[in-house]
Amino acid sequence: MQVRYKLWLEEDEHVFGEGLFELLQEVDRLGSINQAARSLKMSYRQAWGQVKKAEERLGQRLLITRVGGETGGGAELTPVGRRLVQRYQQFKREAAAAIEEAFQRCFS
Repeated sequence: MQVRYKLWLEEDEHVFGEGLFELLQEVDRLGSINQAARSLKMSYRQAWGQVKKAEERLGQRLLITRVGGETGGGAELTPVGRRLVQRYQQFKREAAAAIEEAFQRCFS
């Protein structure tokens, strides 16, 4: 037997979870919302919608975008976006350890 769980953050409504976490990590890695969406097999529109919704709910920008042209455009995490990704990653690690410990204690 193994334990399964899902984590997300709310403030009266869903604000941040695994999907947006993965998307922001991919934007950080690839430098592009479009490429990040493609690598996660989602549409650009869906990816951009998730980012905008989270930004509205948080009242903070998560991405800085550059329109195409000679530089090719792109996106990068704002300092707020980077901190959110880092803190969520730490939260996931700590939550996983606590859940695994409780699972072992209760079901071993």
